[in-house]
Amino acid sequence: MGRGRAKAKQAKVARDLKYRTHDTDLGALARELHGDSGDDDSTESFDEYDKWADYPGPQRD
Repeated sequence: MGRGRAKAKQAKVARDLKYRTHDTDLGALARELHGDSGDDDSTESFDEYDKWADYPGPQRD
């Protein structure tokens, strides 16, 4: 019981997404989908794990 309000809200959001016009940056969407990034942040995210590259992990007996 009590599902009616949640279902109505989901229906409202779905209608809003379906019929509202959006100003979509299709170029940015294409870059995101193809993995092309204009900045070099992707290499920096792996640098923080480089110090653990030679770590053998836990020893199990």
